[in-house]
Amino acid sequence: MAKSLLEPSAKSAAKSAAKSAAKPLALTLGEPAGIGPDITIAAWLRRRELNLPAFYLLGDEALIARRAKALGADIRIAAVSPSEAASAFTDALPVVATGERATAEPGKPDASSAPAALASIRQAVIDVRAGRAGAVVTNPIAKSVLYRAGFRHPGHTEFLAELAAENGRVPQPVMMLWSPQLAVVPVTIHVSMRDALGELTSTLIVSTVRIVATELKSRFGIAKPRIAVSGLNPHAGEDGSLGHEEQTVIAPALKVLRNEGIEARGPLPADTMFHEAARQTYDCAVCMYHDQALIPIKTVAFDDAVNVTLGLPFIRTSPDHGTAFDIAGTAKANPASLIAALKLARRMAASIS
Repeated sequence: MAKSLLEPSAKSAAKSAAKSAAKPLALTLGEPAGIGPDITIAAWLRRRELNLPAFYLLGDEALIARRAKALGADIRIAAVSPSEAASAFTDALPVVATGERATAEPGKPDASSAPAALASIRQAVIDVRAGRAGAVVTNPIAKSVLYRAGFRHPGHTEFLAELAAENGRVPQPVMMLWSPQLAVVPVTIHVSMRDALGELTSTLIVSTVRIVATELKSRFGIAKPRIAVSGLNPHAGEDGSLGHEEQTVIAPALKVLRNEGIEARGPLPADTMFHEAARQTYDCAVCMYHDQALIPIKTVAFDDAVNVTLGLPFIRTSPDHGTAFDIAGTAKANPASLIAALKLARRMAASIS
């Protein structure tokens, strides 16, 4: 991967820190019964050691106080407005109320889980679009809990796209999983394999890679992004003997992209794209379906990968893991991915003039 993706310059880091101080990050509550509160508290406790950007949690102050007590964490919590969060951050965990109380106990979601989680996400988007926050960072949600409450989106990514709609137009959200070792993007996201095959078109591949190329330039500082595009079938179709999509769907999309000056290489056999030497030849791997992209990055960078939503009019990052109900409230949750998400959000925010 390009050095600029891995190592921001000193000037960029200084600019990022200045912007972070001016605009704190809006951190969502996530599933109240999951590890979101745990890793939020753990990250705040390491704020000085890791020079974390200022952030505020959108949620229920009483819930966070209960969770801190369960974890044995000695913290001060400050009920603030977004404008007060940065100054409060040094000495207290800033919490901005959303109006939804959450009564869920660790590992036991209840009727308060869905309204509290959704209110937090909505308010984070409102705050960042109003200029009160520099980026949205989301804690993990439990989609099964939300579905029971009538949530109709496949996941966070699609819900955020709807919240980003302007004049009735919903932008195309592109899910990137990023780590210092590897960045991947699935063209089709939260759909079954059968539906993914139906959704995969040259048009979708072209629009996805365009967004990736644009944001690798604008948000990650890569002047000429190198994008590796996988095939769909084993051995990238083996010249049509193992499938024709490489020839009829993917190759035509790559021709359009190359004619636009985008360095998009492929279609490549997915089983040889992710070893260490191969990863040095591109800045991002674009894959055809969810697991084709996520299995390699969760193998290479399980603890520190970050979920980034491209294609939105604001920055959104998230830990690349779930709610981990089984360890919520036990002090066993690893905050590494949230810490990486906060740092990456600060870095991306520095690209906004």
